Amino acid sequence: MSEYVQITTTTDSKELAQKIAETLVEKKLAACAQISGPITSIYEWKGKVENEEEWYCVIKTRKNLYQEVEENIKALHPYEVPEIIALPIVEGNKAYLAWINEVVKD
Repeated sequence: MSEYVQITTTTDSKELAQKIAETLVEKKLAACAQISGPITSIYEWKGKVENEEEWYCVIKTRKNLYQEVEENIKALHPYEVPEIIALPIVEGNKAYLAWINEVVKD
């Protein structure tokens, strides 16, 4: 199983996406996070199709830090059920992966 993961979440504002990214990097739970948006999210929620503007946040870290990342996102997030998904990084620039190890906590 991969040692590194890319975690994604969406938020209802750029400011919240930035707050999540900054918090995770400051706490050394993530090496970096990229924010893009606005994006359009279409989804079903409580029996109704929703069409909302959101911001997308992509977070790079190690798999062993996932639980702490999830807890921190949930603490900051207003959604009842926020998207928090981790995907394994199966290959990567060795220098980049080494950098992730340097900047995140042990």
